[in-house]
Amino acid sequence: MTHAFRFAPPNQNLIDADVERAFAEDIGHGDATASLLPADAEATAQLTCREDAVIAGILWFDTCVRKLDPHARIDWSITDGDRVAPGSVVCEMRGNARALVTAERSALNFLQMLSGTATITAAYVAAVAGTRTRVLDTRKTVPGMRLAQKYAVRCGGGHNHRIGLYDAILVKENHIIAAGSIAAAVQAARRLHPTLLLEVEVENLDELQQALDAGVDRVMLDNFTLPLMREAVAQANGRVPLEISGNVDLQTIGEYAQTGVDYISVGALTKHVRAVDLSLRLKIN
Repeated sequence: MTHAFRFAPPNQNLIDADVERAFAEDIGHGDATASLLPADAEATAQLTCREDAVIAGILWFDTCVRKLDPHARIDWSITDGDRVAPGSVVCEMRGNARALVTAERSALNFLQMLSGTATITAAYVAAVAGTRTRVLDTRKTVPGMRLAQKYAVRCGGGHNHRIGLYDAILVKENHIIAAGSIAAAVQAARRLHPTLLLEVEVENLDELQQALDAGVDRVMLDNFTLPLMREAVAQANGRVPLEISGNVDLQTIGEYAQTGVDYISVGALTKHVRAVDLSLRLKIN
């Protein structure tokens, strides 16, 4: 069954590589327990979500199953980005019994983790509803799963910050110290990487003014207090987008968004992952 996706997922080659790594550590040279089942036995299965959640990771789940049984039938009642209620049957499958039981753990690991990322992202997005602020992720991702988790953030209604160190410039304290000043760091960045987005992290209003004068593309306000955030918004006066970072959680993000900043980056979206409770029940035919 071909599945339509609301959000553009990573390239299938990347998903294949994710699954190959997962199988290498889980299956190794073979599933000893699955070999107890008849080789030609067929099974059906239902996948149930046991809690309120936003689903993400269907392609990873499907790839796990189909790498072991290319002819398996997988019927989803939802798509990535959908919110489901506790007890919802989200998927039904039919295929080779050995393949389904072997693929189960890896498939669930991907779906549970990515759905967890999408679900917490949706909570943060809801907390800033009614404001102009967009919720961003960070580079604080599970090693090897960055593009997958950033996809899950989009499924939850969030937005992606830079993917890595190569696609945008973020000038921080140590860069400024090494360059000698904010102006010098910005000048070097423009000379060496003129096409990349250039953001500077500042720690006070004086540094904010220096960044504005240097003509940056975005300014990150690092650990500003609420009153200073409001002053920064007034000082920038729409000249460049402002981003808040530091001390952000579900209790603080709403107040921060009310200051009028454009972005709030939240490391917890991808760093503090709690797996969504999913259950896959198989029946051997």
